Amino acid sequence: MKKEYTISVFSEHKVGLLHRISVIFSRRKLNIESLNTSESEVRGIYRFTIVVNTTEDMAKTLAKQIEKQIGILKAFYHTVDEIVYQEIALYKVPTAAFAEGDEVESLIRKHNARILTVEPEYIVVEKTGHKQETRQLFRELEPYGILQFTRSGRIALTKQNKEISAYLKEIDNYQKETANDVLTY
Repeated sequence: MKKEYTISVFSEHKVGLLHRISVIFSRRKLNIESLNTSESEVRGIYRFTIVVNTTEDMAKTLAKQIEKQIGILKAFYHTVDEIVYQEIALYKVPTAAFAEGDEVESLIRKHNARILTVEPEYIVVEKTGHKQETRQLFRELEPYGILQFTRSGRIALTKQNKEISAYLKEIDNYQKETANDVLTY
């Protein structure tokens, strides 16, 4: 049965790596629903957070195939229940919408959103939450006019007790030891 999986990939910072990862998905005719890249908690190691709708067997296969790529240190797949995750959305709304009354401000408070910037022509609102929460605010702001909208990819951390960072630190220590061995010869 298909469901949403989050694949966390830890890698070195290599040119072309994102392309090689995306090819793994396109060969299997799978759409990437969300993609985010950032530094990880270990210096020099980068994290890709990829969301895909697929079966567990395919998620497992994807993680294994990604790990085979040069420059990839480790890939994990998780269900929504195994992670803590968020997305951020920005909405550009005409300033005139706020002049019509307190409705827009009430919407912003109701959704625990915040105003980032106020300009004469527009106001930028930020909402952090899950995709359905950011969509709901979009639907409720739509009648007032949305000039621009964007939503980030998912960012996620695992709930598991053994942190991935422990694994990454082992790799980091191994790389340092290996570098020292090379230098001593």
